[in-house]
Amino acid sequence: MCFGHDGEGALRRSLEEKGASRRTLFRGAALGAAGVAAVGSGLVQPAAAGDRHPGPDRHGQHGRRRGVPHDRVSIQLYTLRAALGGDPGFDVVLERLAQYGYERVELAGYYGRTAAGLRDFLDGLGIRATSSHDGISADRTALRTKLENAVTLGQRYVVVPYLASSSLADWQRWADQMNAEAQLARRYGLRYGYHNHAHEFTTDLGGGVTPWEVLTERLDPRLVHLEVDLYWAYTGGVAVGAADPDRFAIDVVRQAPQRVLQYHVKDRDAATGDMADLGTGVIDFPRIFRAHRVEEYIVENDTPDVTPLTSAAVGHLYLDHVRW
Repeated sequence: MCFGHDGEGALRRSLEEKGASRRTLFRGAALGAAGVAAVGSGLVQPAAAGDRHPGPDRHGQHGRRRGVPHDRVSIQLYTLRAALGGDPGFDVVLERLAQYGYERVELAGYYGRTAAGLRDFLDGLGIRATSSHDGISADRTALRTKLENAVTLGQRYVVVPYLASSSLADWQRWADQMNAEAQLARRYGLRYGYHNHAHEFTTDLGGGVTPWEVLTERLDPRLVHLEVDLYWAYTGGVAVGAADPDRFAIDVVRQAPQRVLQYHVKDRDAATGDMADLGTGVIDFPRIFRAHRVEEYIVENDTPDVTPLTSAAVGHLYLDHVRW
């Protein structure tokens, strides 16, 4: 990642300053990133950035770990959908992500390219599409096409991004179908996952049973993993009145029989409850990261604070330097 003249050193020093406002400083970095992105150069030249836990952790150790491992940071391209499909366009956006230091992306469509053509383009940038969001397939032919495309792209994961119903039978049927799709995905060398929102924790399917209970009881943990969206898990905790929404999210992760292999790392604005750029909201990511490590930490913000590219830049910046 390129920060310009001694930007890395300046960022490192600023992260060590105690008492700094994390929200103000990361939003300042975001605005700086927006200006840089607008002129088409480099990443961020931040004057400072904050840290939620500058002092000792619960083990009395200072800076037990700094930064998510670089090769585990990804971004869900849905964050960038407006820029990908409009201005500055797909090619420029992916080139910018490579400049920001991203080596992985999670796909949300191919933007008019074939799987093979997209693989060639990403290879040229040094980016790998390791994961994708794909709905449950309509039939066996569609499922095979989905899995074959994922293999062509070099993916490790395919993830169902969204299901919603107030019918218990629907969730039972979907869980069974995901198990069947995951069985075939394994033959292709792929991991098959499910991505949550908040309604899985709050929808009453009858007798107080929730979709999350159905999924975690019915999905085969040998075949299906979870991609836990931390914003939505935290928001689910808020919705059910949890005294500690961070703990609620941790319990979601640790109590599921299925393995949690991926996180969507998305912050929550303290005032509005909306999504926020990483480091500017209230979610205690270091606490969650310490409780459970995953194979991919995927930056996402459905409603970017400044611009989509700014969210991408600040997200990578945060995960590079968060202390946990």
